[in-house]
Amino acid sequence: MNRNFTSGFVASLPVAASVSAYGSVLGVLAAQKMLLWTELLFMNLAVFAGSAQFVMIDMWNPPLPIIEITLAVLVINLRYLLIGASLRPVFKGTSLKHKFAFMHLVGDENWAVTMAAYYREKVNTYYLLGSGVCVFIAWCTGTLLGHSLGAAISNPEVYALDFAFIAVFTALVVSMWKGKQNIVPWLIAALLSIAAERILPGKWYVLIGGVGGAMVEALLYREKTHGTD
Repeated sequence: MNRNFTSGFVASLPVAASVSAYGSVLGVLAAQKMLLWTELLFMNLAVFAGSAQFVMIDMWNPPLPIIEITLAVLVINLRYLLIGASLRPVFKGTSLKHKFAFMHLVGDENWAVTMAAYYREKVNTYYLLGSGVCVFIAWCTGTLLGHSLGAAISNPEVYALDFAFIAVFTALVVSMWKGKQNIVPWLIAALLSIAAERILPGKWYVLIGGVGGAMVEALLYREKTHGTD
C-alpha cells in the first residue's frame, strides 16, 4: 500500500504543478464573484473537477441558477463514466465501498498517470489514491492562492483573466478532437447552443448544446455499429 501510494504521489508531481497554476486562475475568478475562500474550499472538496468548477463560477450570478448549474455540471462530468470504466482492471477484486471511496479523487490528470503506470507495472488502487491526493493538494493550493490574489485585483479584465473560461474550454475541445467524425455532433451542439442562448434565459444553452451533441454522437455510433453487423 505505502509503496504504491508514494509512487503515485511522486509520479503526479509534474502534472500537479500545472494543476496548481490552472487552479489559481479559478481562484481569482471565484474571488471576483465574491465567493468566500471557505465556499471555494467546500466546492473543491465536494466537486473536485476543474472544468465543472469553471462552469459553476461562470454561472455564479445572483439569484443562483441552482438547477441549471447542477445539470450543466452533470453533463460535463459524464465523461467520468468512461474514465471509471477504463479503471476497471485497476479496481478488479475491490469492494463497492472501496470503489466509491477512491473514485472521488480521480481527475483527468491522475487517471492518465495511473493508467500509464498500470500498463507498465500493474499498479493498484493505492497508486491511484496517491496520485489523486497529490493533484488534489495542488488544486486546493492553487485555487486558494488565486483567491487571495483575486481579492486584491479590482479589474481582472486588465490581465485578461476573464478570458480564462474560454481558453480552458477551447483547450479541452481541441484535446478531444478525433477528426472528421466529430464534425456533425459538434456542429449540432454549436447550433443548438446558439439557438438556446438567443431564446432561453440564463445558461441553459450549456446543457442543451451538450446533451444535443451527445445524442447525435450516440445515434451516429449506433448506426455505424449496426451497419457493420
